[in-house]
Amino acid sequence: MTQGFTAACSALADRLYLIAHNHPKRIAAAVAAVLMTGGGGAFAVASLGPDPSDLPVQTVTHDVESLAGDKQLSALTDIPSYSLYRSDSTRSSDSAESLLQRMGVADPAAAAFLRSNDLVRQNLLGRAGRSVTVETTDDHRLTLLTARWAPDDSGYFKRLVVKNVQSGKYTAEIETAPLSVGSRLAGGIIRNSLFAATDASNIPDSVAVQLAEVFAANIDFHRALRKEDRFSVVYETLEADGEPLRAGRVLSAEFHNNGKTFDAVWFQEAGRSKGSYYTLDGESMQRAFLTSPVEYTRISSAFQMRLHPILKTWRAHNGTDLAAPAGTTVRTVADGVVTFAGVQNGYGNVIYIKHTGNQETVYAHLSSMEVKKGQSVEQGQKIGAVGATGWATGPHLHYELRVNGEQRDPMANALASNAARPISKEARAEFERLADNMRIQLSSAAMLTASRVE
Repeated sequence: MTQGFTAACSALADRLYLIAHNHPKRIAAAVAAVLMTGGGGAFAVASLGPDPSDLPVQTVTHDVESLAGDKQLSALTDIPSYSLYRSDSTRSSDSAESLLQRMGVADPAAAAFLRSNDLVRQNLLGRAGRSVTVETTDDHRLTLLTARWAPDDSGYFKRLVVKNVQSGKYTAEIETAPLSVGSRLAGGIIRNSLFAATDASNIPDSVAVQLAEVFAANIDFHRALRKEDRFSVVYETLEADGEPLRAGRVLSAEFHNNGKTFDAVWFQEAGRSKGSYYTLDGESMQRAFLTSPVEYTRISSAFQMRLHPILKTWRAHNGTDLAAPAGTTVRTVADGVVTFAGVQNGYGNVIYIKHTGNQETVYAHLSSMEVKKGQSVEQGQKIGAVGATGWATGPHLHYELRVNGEQRDPMANALASNAARPISKEARAEFERLADNMRIQLSSAAMLTASRVE
């Protein structure tokens, strides 16, 4: 019997071998089905465990110290008050409200005081270009307002002080204090005009005008500027309480124009009433006659696309017509005495000035005249303004130079004139020290300009 069972098992094994050999895919599918069924069974068994919601719950409590009673936390709530500061410049359109709003002040009581106080109305509101600083509380109520300006060239400035002396109560007073003098380095690159270059470098207009005056004998700033010309300048700043109010004199400058380099430094010898500009090598740059009687200004620079503001052409009447906007300042080109100031034929308002060497200059078509016959005038002094009086089709200055009664080319005469004030031997060493110092400062200004461009 045992042998029969063994034989049956052997026969079954052989049969299974033949099935597996002849149908391998079916066998693989059957095994997979068994495995999947077993997995499902396992899942079913796992799902039969107890529901977590039915498990017993135990609450554990523990006393903790409240953060509200923490000393360090409570100390944070005692934040000290602080002050806010802001500075700006006044505008001609400023009212009390618009000025305070621009300065970040939200204080109706302060605005009402500014509107009602005479000192504020007369010296601050509607006055353009005055430096203003405010101090406020952390909720933007006004604590202190200070305005500063220099009314003249006396070397002093005015200080208007508005204080909050008590909650909602203010006082105002004006003080006088001396200006302090500092210096600044700057430079620029000509892209369009001199004023465009100085604007890009935050250089005041008065400095740009002085640059044109200093180098007027070497560079025609109306027509001879070239793109990529460069300049460096050291100039004075007049400061009030550390705040710059306006620019002073150009102390030294260097100008690269059309491949040539020109330099200048201001120097005044001890004991002399006036100073003058010299090259860094010590040669005087002063001339007896200016190259142009029309003041170089932003307005005249902008005239006729900025690059050709003054049309200088010889006419049949042997004079020079200088085109410029009405109101542009006209100045005398040299020291002299006024021999005539009034209305004359086609010249309209005209001024005649007698100079040394039988030389005489004529300034015609003026809109206004500020000198009288017999008055002595100094080189560069304002004598009138450009206009269109007499036989003029548009605003311009008719300018003549006469030598022994004959008309001469005024530009050529100016360039040939010489009013050299040589440096004395006693002051030479002092000048050399100044020139060496200015070379260093101009070099630094040039480096600053180059780094800004890069």
